[in-house]
Amino acid sequence: MKVLEPPLIIVNFKTYLEATGRRALELAKRCEKVAKELRVNVAVAPQAVDIAVIASSVSIPVLAQHVDPHPPGAYTGGVTVEAIKEAGAVGTLVNHSEKRLRIDEIDEVVKRAKSAGLEVIVCASTPEVAASLSALKPRFIAIEPPELIGTGRAVSKVRPEVITDTIKLIKQVNPEVVIICGAGITSGEDVEAALRLGAQGVLVASGVVKAKDQEGALKDLANGLLRGAKSRP
Repeated sequence: MKVLEPPLIIVNFKTYLEATGRRALELAKRCEKVAKELRVNVAVAPQAVDIAVIASSVSIPVLAQHVDPHPPGAYTGGVTVEAIKEAGAVGTLVNHSEKRLRIDEIDEVVKRAKSAGLEVIVCASTPEVAASLSALKPRFIAIEPPELIGTGRAVSKVRPEVITDTIKLIKQVNPEVVIICGAGITSGEDVEAALRLGAQGVLVASGVVKAKDQEGALKDLANGLLRGAKSRP
């Protein structure tokens, strides 16, 4: 069964050419291979147009990168909860720094996704925002300082307090939330550091998608996840 379980790695394909169409499917299969070989939890978030093909071709969880808060109907260009479920996604990212929503829209997405039996990973830019969003009761919160995204400067190393403060604040609001982190994470050491700080997984993108050796990059991250899982507080 395709379910999201921590500790985990979520690979966001964004709209990179290296993860579009045929190449998206190839990358998803590499992620599946590493997940099986190393026995780690890996999920992928391809573009909406690639969800159906990928979800029907791999055994690991597939997520949408975004959904809109509205129901099916006259919303040209929209992406609905119902559409991603029909395509085979098990859930969605929402409120990524590159695709922000208002808090009322996030609330609606969380409610609609839950009613459809889908997972939601709500992205937050600061510990305070993360704590506020945790009150909406998503299962996952991903803390990602926007200024570090795509820089190769891992939040777990250069801003560790972002992770620890997020965990502290969220636990005061909703201790059931699974907290993962992203921004600048490119190595197994970055992942291990994140889990040592108390995170339960990572959200990565260019560190895998744009790597010359995507499988090798993912294996490095997966080994860091395994090491970190053994040392989590």
